[in-house]
Amino acid sequence: MQLDGPLSIQRKHLVLNELIFHTRHNAESFICLQEVLHVQLEDVLSGLNSHGDAWAYIGVGRDDGKQAGEYSPIFYRPDIWKLETWETVWLSETPEVPSKGWDAASIRIVTVGVFRHRASRKTVLAMSTHLDDQGSKSRYESAKLILRTIDGYLHKFKDRISGLFLAGDFNSEVNQEAYQVFIDQTSPLVDARDQIKPDERYGNEITYTGFGYEGERETRIDYILVGPKNEQGFPWTVKQYGVLPNKFDDGVFSSDHRAVVADGLVDC
Repeated sequence: MQLDGPLSIQRKHLVLNELIFHTRHNAESFICLQEVLHVQLEDVLSGLNSHGDAWAYIGVGRDDGKQAGEYSPIFYRPDIWKLETWETVWLSETPEVPSKGWDAASIRIVTVGVFRHRASRKTVLAMSTHLDDQGSKSRYESAKLILRTIDGYLHKFKDRISGLFLAGDFNSEVNQEAYQVFIDQTSPLVDARDQIKPDERYGNEITYTGFGYEGERETRIDYILVGPKNEQGFPWTVKQYGVLPNKFDDGVFSSDHRAVVADGLVDC
């Protein structure tokens, strides 16, 4: 999201219309956002709920565990998903309290929720995160901490968790530290993009574009990872993967990142 403050009228319409368009016909949709200030969170929630659907979210501001600083929220429809439990984990040496970790320039978090699908009774572990843009050690250690968090939930809920996903801005290209930790052979995660044949993917490969004035290199740093893969197999059938446009005819960017979208079916 970001720029600071409430969404401009132009950006607000672009962001909300995109979210509504891509979730209207899939009641099971989750929306994972990053860099969201509280006033922007309220804009998104009220916008989603103004179109006849009832949405809720989990997440807190990273600076104080309440409303200060950026959120990495997960939006969902309570009529479809029953929230079993959720928490915010700070990506640091003290993950239970607001804190900056290792060589990070900013406080970083992962939002974690366990949701039970009301119709099928299947349970999904959902996670939204935004790793540090400056600290390589922070990204590496944060990825390991997230994997430990996943492992803890899998042990706690045992065979109740049918599938899990991690979505977010890793600030890590595919050959860099965090992504390599996440897709290591010992990790329960796989990249949703890799589950779709190249000629069946939609849109661009690049996910970070900037707003057009930063002079930074465009790259792929935003991902949806799914799991858990284990000796019993892999629970997901990924049906579609796409990277959506973020700039329109009037030259306005909805975001400095392109939205990453995946449709998946939990098989077990």
